[in-house]
Amino acid sequence: MTKKIVFTVTVFLLAFLAHVVMAQEPQRLKVTLQDAVRIGLQNNNELAAARYEVQKSDAKVNEAVGNALPTVDLSGRYARALKKPVFFLPDFQNPGSGRIVPIEVGSTHSFDFSLTASQILFNSAVFTGIGTAEIYSRAAREVYKAKEIQTIANIRKAFYGVLMAAEVHKMMEENLSNAKENYHNVEVLSKQGLVSEYDEVRASVAVGNLRPLVIQAENNYKSALNALKIVMGVPVDTELEIDGSLEFQPVDDELLEQASDLVMETNYNLRALRLQRDVNDELIAIERSDYLPTIAAFGNYQYQAAKNDLNLSSSDFVASSLVGVTLSMNLFKGLRTNARIEEAELELRKTNEVIAGTEKGLKTSAETIVMRIKEARVRIEAQQKTVEQAERGYRIATVRFKSGSGTQLEVNDAQLALTQAKVNRIQAMYDYLVAVAELDEITGRIPDFARDLIE
Repeated sequence: MTKKIVFTVTVFLLAFLAHVVMAQEPQRLKVTLQDAVRIGLQNNNELAAARYEVQKSDAKVNEAVGNALPTVDLSGRYARALKKPVFFLPDFQNPGSGRIVPIEVGSTHSFDFSLTASQILFNSAVFTGIGTAEIYSRAAREVYKAKEIQTIANIRKAFYGVLMAAEVHKMMEENLSNAKENYHNVEVLSKQGLVSEYDEVRASVAVGNLRPLVIQAENNYKSALNALKIVMGVPVDTELEIDGSLEFQPVDDELLEQASDLVMETNYNLRALRLQRDVNDELIAIERSDYLPTIAAFGNYQYQAAKNDLNLSSSDFVASSLVGVTLSMNLFKGLRTNARIEEAELELRKTNEVIAGTEKGLKTSAETIVMRIKEARVRIEAQQKTVEQAERGYRIATVRFKSGSGTQLEVNDAQLALTQAKVNRIQAMYDYLVAVAELDEITGRIPDFARDLIE
């Protein structure tokens, strides 16, 4: 029985320790570009803040509508007179005495219940405020959409950066492997007296030069991964396994030609600014409404009783009611209204200047991005042929060296040319994909793979 207890306790402890160890292990994720965008949209703090701003704007609309609706207040009051109030009268029992005597008034207990309702009939600020709140709500949604598209673009660019770094790292490792194999061949040929000592030294130096490049490429890959983790909003100790490759994504030429005009209509930041201009315009009207009167209807119903004891009945209560209309109008506020109107007008002018500058900047950015896309597309096509030629040149140089008709210098030159050609091709593909992501961002376009992820 004792052995059974010991065995049970041991199993429990082992299971507990295993759970603790597993809990301490860093999370491991295998992510595609779509996965990275999905996780980033869920974890992005700026996006969450923009989402709350949308909810806040909706509450502002409800608040503005509520100002135009009637208000109803219910109040109740009970008072217990510890010492009743008095007023003074001549002493009628002793006329001519000239005495003034206090007379108690009121009751020991009093009850008062009141129902009051009011409804604004005319107030320019209230009714204008409803439209202003609705415009503000639309502007908040445009800002949220802009932040959403910006988040997608940032994740795409970071993901492409990881893919580029991974390809460069892989290429450098392959180059080092080729250099090591070449050095081994040189050693064999050197022992046979078929190559010079200079060739052996050159092959050894080539291996030595590639080792730090491999380490640098590995560090660049880790840095790119960390950058991706940041935009995804995952812990830095999360292990990411990237599933993807740098692949060409065709872009419609018509979109490239119309990008500078399209951005004027589809950029969400610009649309938000234009709505902000409308809000500022409405605010001017709201400030001017301070010169206009406010007309409101009101009604009041009271139910009250007063008694010297608490033995109450329905007959002790008396009801009263009234209805009416109020009119109020500001005549002078020390020029504060004029100052607020001027402030609102200046804010509108400032917004107009911001919009004009943003339009110019967006148009220039769109044209620049389109040029980068076209340039990168040409480079991709050219570098593909260059890589094929460089690979052929490397094979020829290797065969010539092995046959004794070539030199190690030719092999090194061919390897360097091949490496440069591959790097140029990878860089061209990365530049192209990043430019496409920026074009999507600036024109407010959502990539097909992310459409199902958008709220």
